[in-house]
Amino acid sequence: MTKTSSTSSSKSSSGKEDTFAIVEASGQQFWLQPDRYYDIDRLKANVDEEISLEKVLLVKEGGKTTVGKPYVKGARVQLKVMEHRRGSKIIVYKMRPKKKTRRKNGHRQELTRVMVQSISAG
Repeated sequence: MTKTSSTSSSKSSSGKEDTFAIVEASGQQFWLQPDRYYDIDRLKANVDEEISLEKVLLVKEGGKTTVGKPYVKGARVQLKVMEHRRGSKIIVYKMRPKKKTRRKNGHRQELTRVMVQSISAG
């Protein structure tokens, strides 16, 4: 029983796992953690370019949590563009019963894969 308590305390003592931010990008809100990659809607940025998001709604670093009204002043999330890609295909099928009207269409969302470099509360 002491082994499980020591492993859980070692997890909470590392700074990377406790740091996260909730940001607004491309009309959606994302929960971001450092050194992880995320797929968001297509950004106008080149591959290997670094961009920063300043619409940060919440930042948690260690034991300190900062909530914005609506945004945290001075907070910034640094992102690095890894690649531009397309999402999986979604089939859209519309049918009107008893009218012999059918329409089949597909859609693939344009995405940008970004790596979170750093999160700073300002």
